[in-house]
Amino acid sequence: MVKTLFLSLQDLLLTPIYLGILYGIAYAVRSKVTNVYTRKYFIPALTIKFIGAIMFGLIYEFYYHGGDTSGYFAESHRVYDIMGRDFTEGWQLMTTAVGGTSPATLKYGGMFTWFTHAPTEDFVVRLCVVLAILSFGTYTVMALFFAVLSFSGMWAMYITFIKLRPQLYEKLALAVLFIPSVFFWGSGVMKDSLCIGALGWVFYAFYRGAIEKKNILRVTITGLIAAVPLVETKIYILLAFLPPALLWVFNENSTRIKSAGLRLVAKPVLLLVGGGLAYVAATTLTAGDERYDIDAIGERTKITADYLYITSVTQEGSAYNIGKLDGSIGSMIKISPQAIVVTLFRPFLWEVRNPIMLLSAFEALFYLYFTIRTFYRAGVARGLSLVATTPILTLCFVFSLIFGATVGISSSNFGTLVRYKIPLMPFYMCGLLIMEDIARMGRVPKRTAVAARRPQTNLRPA
Repeated sequence: MVKTLFLSLQDLLLTPIYLGILYGIAYAVRSKVTNVYTRKYFIPALTIKFIGAIMFGLIYEFYYHGGDTSGYFAESHRVYDIMGRDFTEGWQLMTTAVGGTSPATLKYGGMFTWFTHAPTEDFVVRLCVVLAILSFGTYTVMALFFAVLSFSGMWAMYITFIKLRPQLYEKLALAVLFIPSVFFWGSGVMKDSLCIGALGWVFYAFYRGAIEKKNILRVTITGLIAAVPLVETKIYILLAFLPPALLWVFNENSTRIKSAGLRLVAKPVLLLVGGGLAYVAATTLTAGDERYDIDAIGERTKITADYLYITSVTQEGSAYNIGKLDGSIGSMIKISPQAIVVTLFRPFLWEVRNPIMLLSAFEALFYLYFTIRTFYRAGVARGLSLVATTPILTLCFVFSLIFGATVGISSSNFGTLVRYKIPLMPFYMCGLLIMEDIARMGRVPKRTAVAARRPQTNLRPA
């Protein structure tokens, strides 16, 4: 029997207790990861993640009547129950690789849809089993743990952005920590929560290790650990982030080469090395995986998009069509501009078909308004020049465009798109805010000048 998510006495009793414990830990570590400027956002941002995690479960339980989050919980709870009856069998299930066999998988394999069968879902289910042990199999408590994991990476992302532009610490807090769709879709028991938290830590590790060049060994380990959920669940996020991140590192470090001649020689070499690393990562990490293999990604994207389009037309009325996709890389490139527009600025208000879409439409309308306002104030030519010459802006917008095209092409469904696009949203908004601030100042400040104005932060990677 599949256990429901809510309406159990266990949830009502344990959730307040775990909230008290988690808040106690948060208050204990707050002084170590904040300063006088950022401290006031720490607890409110964590609170909004807790609210988002619980509300996410409620929406899926009572509005959608099930979904991926229900599946993760149900399958992890089955393993948790097996462990309670026979820990050896449960441990065999936990330690048997996907596609492998053991006495336990032969006995219980038919009970599972994802666990031991689907690699990307299997990772989340295994994590949920661990959290089920810590939470006594309670969904709401498990959701709180997912919110904490997501929040830790989002806070690392925020700290990184304010190191780069400290005078915007208030606006950047809103852009990273309080975007409605991000704290809602990125807080519950889902892959999206793990991935946006992991991306925040990878971003932090790149900055701390490759640009600040501090605690290199420690932040390298942190970045590698953070990359695991991305590789295991949504590797396309990492592949979209890696090339602009390498370009960001190159641009930041090339400005420190005082000799113009040496910069001229170093730039193509570093670009070649960065491009080579990105290609190796893209081909090596995806080799043999039909979902992301470079040779098959066009056809796989077409299959996914067609399936989601048909599903959304017949079930939800939330489909969109941006052009013909024939399974080739060329067709993907051709419709990329429309995909970027749909990711960033749609659904439009007249395309709304349900209450969830309405909230997404208002948010998309705000993004459109803020984009137009920013480029109007900065000037289109000036804004594009800033993107090309300011390293952090290059990262934010190149990543947003690459990722926006990727998810816009593959989704074909506003309902899934609103979840898929959340990794780019803080970067895009922060890019607009930083561009507006630089344009307002009338010049691109030197890094030394920026550093002189930075409030000191002392975030320490886990």
